[in-house]
Amino acid sequence: MKEKLPLSKQIAYSMGQFGWSLLAGIVSSFLVFYYIPTTESGIKPSIPQVTYLGIFTIIGLITMVGRLFDAVTDPWIATLSDRSKSKRGRRISFMRRASIPFAIFTVLVFCNPIKGESTINAVILTVTLILFYLFLTMYVTPYFALLSELGHTSEERLNLSTYISITWFLGFAVSSQAPMLWNIFVDMGYSKEVSIRIALSILAVIGLIFLLIPVIAIDEKRYCESVPSELKMIDSIKATFQNKEFRIFVMSDLVYWIAITLFQSSLLFYITVLLDKPEQMYGILFILLGVGSFIFYVPINFIAKKFGKKKLLAFAFAMFIAVYVFGFFLGKLPISTTIQAYILVIIGSIPIAIFGILPNVVVADIAEYEAQRTGVRREGMFFGTRTFMSKIGQMISMLLLSALLLVKRNGSNELGIRLTTVFAAIFCIGGLILLLMYNEDKILNGINNNNKNH
Repeated sequence: MKEKLPLSKQIAYSMGQFGWSLLAGIVSSFLVFYYIPTTESGIKPSIPQVTYLGIFTIIGLITMVGRLFDAVTDPWIATLSDRSKSKRGRRISFMRRASIPFAIFTVLVFCNPIKGESTINAVILTVTLILFYLFLTMYVTPYFALLSELGHTSEERLNLSTYISITWFLGFAVSSQAPMLWNIFVDMGYSKEVSIRIALSILAVIGLIFLLIPVIAIDEKRYCESVPSELKMIDSIKATFQNKEFRIFVMSDLVYWIAITLFQSSLLFYITVLLDKPEQMYGILFILLGVGSFIFYVPINFIAKKFGKKKLLAFAFAMFIAVYVFGFFLGKLPISTTIQAYILVIIGSIPIAIFGILPNVVVADIAEYEAQRTGVRREGMFFGTRTFMSKIGQMISMLLLSALLLVKRNGSNELGIRLTTVFAAIFCIGGLILLLMYNEDKILNGINNNNKNH
């Protein structure tokens, strides 16, 4: 067995999560806000604001193409990483090559060469968004595969997952401050669009620095059992889906991603339209959401070790359903809209903390179980498949969201915004039903029995 990863290296590993969540948070939080601007935003439309067949919008189709490309490249990158024989290691070499273009295309997604609504802008956005997702996958899929390889026991993997959950929220929290940052440049006299690009460029540089920390600090060969897989992509995908428990869990995870993406991408609309608050409040609420989640990280870590991850995830699904039901009535309740916003964040912080930590550990456990059972280490494919399914979920949610927001052309459709919470709640119910079918004991007992035999 390779050396145990020291705490300093665990922290260095978690810094990479801060970097990529900061960059991903920029696109996931502000892409629809920027390209389907409300009258309150002050942003001028740059792509045609039209719908096809009543449900397909330009931005919806673009994000669908981007996410579909992103999803397809997950197993491809996972296979390349699993089979890599690079001297730097199977994972770090990919992360190093992806870092700089990942940061660059985060900003280019928001750059439009033509003023006003233009099909050319839509074409440019499609290209830049596809390249953004390509380099996101090149970094994230090998990064998550490292979680299973750096953590040599289920407890070590749980601890690593806890650390990266903290830095994930910190990265998203920093990205959520973009409105506060871009309004500084608006006050200096820059246009809203230029101010947004300046603010996002600053955040992208910060993200890049953190992407490079694990690349520089971690010697993969020293801490990981990096035995290249000889399986080709199709064979590796088939072998991955042959695990029944993985199939069940990843389908539950797919439904979760549809629900949570609907909610996260709509949050800015909840604030500015349903609660009639300034967009700067988004950053305040996201920090509060992160702080609220941090409070529960340590208890979640202990409770998961004592009662198991499945029970906590089921509880989180139930809490999410309550969050979405509450969200439907935002702005209609007989209490201050500010208090409504704080209640939404407080009750949402618990399930977000649980889902921030545990799914990666579950996938790592399943990958370890399969490695011990078959003798073939394919951590990249297990995490690549999970990210593939998550991106399919995000693609579906963006199609739903863009269709709901453009029932009225300026994006300020209150009914459509409220319906996002209804769809999210329904999907969470489906995710809970699937999760209850997952056999956690089979996976953990299999790992423990193999460790005892060795």
